Amino acid sequence: MSSRDTVKSMALELIDATPTGKRYSELFREIAAACPSIPRNTIHGALYSFRCELPPSVYQPAKGIYRSTRYRDTIGQEPTPAIGGPKSERIREEDFYDAFRDWLINEVEECTKAISLGGNRFRDKWGTPDVVGIREPRRSDIVKFPTEIVSAEIKLDPANLITAFGQACSYKLFSHKSYIVVPSGSSDDDKTRLDALCRIFGIGLIIFNPLNPKNPGFVIKSRASREEPDMFYVNKYLKLVEEELFA
Repeated sequence: MSSRDTVKSMALELIDATPTGKRYSELFREIAAACPSIPRNTIHGALYSFRCELPPSVYQPAKGIYRSTRYRDTIGQEPTPAIGGPKSERIREEDFYDAFRDWLINEVEECTKAISLGGNRFRDKWGTPDVVGIREPRRSDIVKFPTEIVSAEIKLDPANLITAFGQACSYKLFSHKSYIVVPSGSSDDDKTRLDALCRIFGIGLIIFNPLNPKNPGFVIKSRASREEPDMFYVNKYLKLVEEELFA
């Protein structure tokens, strides 16, 4: 058996042994570790050939994922890890609002000031952002830019990602940038679809650890693009939080 055939055979075995599927990078790393005598370029070439002509027993449930067809009917049946312990100690979405607010200001500098909201502060069916912030020019900036509004929707439950996406879209009415923040435990298929949709609609996508409110480890999957909101809605909604956000 040639080296290329060995790589393809190992890739098939690894995929078949993993119900959730394997990514290209995982296949390469594991095969390279198991077969140090095979040149890395040969492994890359064999895996490229493998994914261009997938065997009948392998399919792609999402971009970059290779999965055995015998696990096709188990999609979405994997149990979601329980978050928190007793009801009184259960982790809530609200526990992440302040952490994300601070991350927007200090880590990615998307805002110069932000506040945690949630609930029904905007008092209508279109929803209220969990975090809303502004980005204003600093005194030291040579070129001054107009004030920008940034909104974010945080979701702890992977079952609510479609709802979160719809809310993030609605926030573009009054925001220059809109973000959706989703748990890292969401399925690869959901995250891939969200990533594609967010890029199409200019919404930012953030992944975080839903089990650690003190250190959520926010990671940017795609940045929000800046677009002009409708100024009628900007003034309508921000009037409700004017004292907190612009004081």
